[in-house]
Amino acid sequence: MLQRLIGSMLTSGDVFDLDLGVPTGREAGFRHPAMVVTAQRVLDAEPSVVQVVPLTSTLRGFASEVEFDADSANGLEYRSAAQCQHIRAIAASRVERNRGNVGTAVLAQVRELLGLILDISE
Repeated sequence: MLQRLIGSMLTSGDVFDLDLGVPTGREAGFRHPAMVVTAQRVLDAEPSVVQVVPLTSTLRGFASEVEFDADSANGLEYRSAAQCQHIRAIAASRVERNRGNVGTAVLAQVRELLGLILDISE
């Protein structure tokens, strides 16, 4: 029931707190905000698993990351980077506090970069 409740409220681009667990190697880990990148039509079907990209306020200028400003709409406190190289699938029940949404422009940039990383052409 909890998964269905959370899943029905998710919107592409939402920023949530997420416990990524203990990392191995250079994985993103521990407690971080993350953004939902799953297609809205999939989210509307109340999936039990969603795709997320971790966010970090440590800006490294990596080509695999999309930087964007913090604002009241996304609920972040610092300029952040979407770590597209760390995309992962998580159970919808792991999604925690909703901070806000990154908006369509940042979401489009992240999805474009994910397409390059995954070698998906339109």
